[in-house]
Amino acid sequence: MAYMTQEGYDKMVAQLRKMETIDRPAASAAIAEARDKGDLSENSEYDAAKEAQGMLEMKISNLKAAIADAKIIDPAMLRTDVVQILSTVEMRNTKTGMVMKYTIVSESEANLREGKISSTTPIAQGLLGKKVGDVVEVKIPQGTISLEILSISIN
Repeated sequence: MAYMTQEGYDKMVAQLRKMETIDRPAASAAIAEARDKGDLSENSEYDAAKEAQGMLEMKISNLKAAIADAKIIDPAMLRTDVVQILSTVEMRNTKTGMVMKYTIVSESEANLREGKISSTTPIAQGLLGKKVGDVVEVKIPQGTISLEILSISIN
């Protein structure tokens, strides 16, 4: 089960709709065009088009499974006394003093540029269940960092 926001769910549904109504017919057209160019045994364009269609069908299948598995979270039901999925957490690196702010989201909604990190990342895993004032030690690929939770909010 993948927890996500209504916005994330709607984006996935829109992406699926685009793949099924625009990308799938385009892939079929590319195969038909390549087929019209002659001998299929020596037609690399045909092979590439078939492979692209296979990849698209796999993406469609994976997206359908993710949508079927989705559990939409109502932000109104969330608490701000403890870090949980959809919490926006402001934290300070105790060593460098650098302040960061991340929203913990499902893997499918993660986007670091928007400040959204997946609940499966080491930082999110270290923060989940913690409270304001807690200092957590998080193992990351570069070593261990110490983060102090400054605030928890729901946006």
